[in-house]
Amino acid sequence: MHYAIRHVTRFQYSTAVRESVMEVRMQPRTEGLQRCRSFTLTVQPRVSVASYQDYLGNTIHHFDVPRPHTQLLLTAEGQVEVQPMPAWPEALPEASWDALDGLMADGMAWDCLQPSRFVQFTPRLDALADELAVARMADPLTVLRTLTRRLYEAFAYEPMSTHVESPIDEAIAARRGVCQDFSHIMAALVRRLGIPCRYVSGYLFHREIDQDRSVEDASHAWVEALLPGLGWVGFDPTNNLMVGERHIRVAVGRDYDDVPPTRGVFKGQAEEAMSVGVRVTRDDAPALLEADLPPEPTWEPLPPGDREEAAWAQQQ
Repeated sequence: MHYAIRHVTRFQYSTAVRESVMEVRMQPRTEGLQRCRSFTLTVQPRVSVASYQDYLGNTIHHFDVPRPHTQLLLTAEGQVEVQPMPAWPEALPEASWDALDGLMADGMAWDCLQPSRFVQFTPRLDALADELAVARMADPLTVLRTLTRRLYEAFAYEPMSTHVESPIDEAIAARRGVCQDFSHIMAALVRRLGIPCRYVSGYLFHREIDQDRSVEDASHAWVEALLPGLGWVGFDPTNNLMVGERHIRVAVGRDYDDVPPTRGVFKGQAEEAMSVGVRVTRDDAPALLEADLPPEPTWEPLPPGDREEAAWAQQQ
């Protein structure tokens, strides 16, 4: 499957800021069955953009706008090919638990077993694990498939029910959230079982026949677990899916804090408004028009609690 991706982010400031410094994680990964055929990041005001790869293979672009500006517009465009996934086995041998423990004894993926900023082992998570009967039963693949389905059934998908800084306890208590919340909760439950689990940011290509719960004009998130004989296997608890050729991987990390689409600071005394537009299409679809850009935001002072809601759009 060939995809065209356009991800537009506009920051507008109430008064001119003197300088902006930013990191961007929007370039799809090239590995396994996925190939990023092309990628461009355009910044207005025009600046020189550099990039590097971190130790997990994520591509990070970064730039500095060293002059006064009232708006920052980022346009990321890419072309990606994703090959069909192989058919996963129905189950793994029961001895896979021992094989998994052997991998962990060698220190493999140690950081994906530990708590992290948004993946915490809390009393509320322990109660959820008991409620969903999350335990080492059958084999690891069967346990993860079952957990994906049970989270999908137990939690409602509700945009704006949490914010980008929400701890998992908020979504667990409310039994609602967005893909970021579902992924953090599943990662925590999986790590409790001694299975390495990492957070994945990316995009999902939507089709009417699939009836996905996640929204179409936003980024997406899911998890990957390390399984003996299979490697990193993706699970999407938001939509009750095993990850397939509709999922486009951008960055992996311990949780959202490792892989935000944008992270930056600016110098100056100003309030910030942000708008985001994401479009994923088949690569043979008609070209996107200027009308697909998100509209110019009308600036209004943001109360402190609403700044996190603006940042939510970037991931959800």
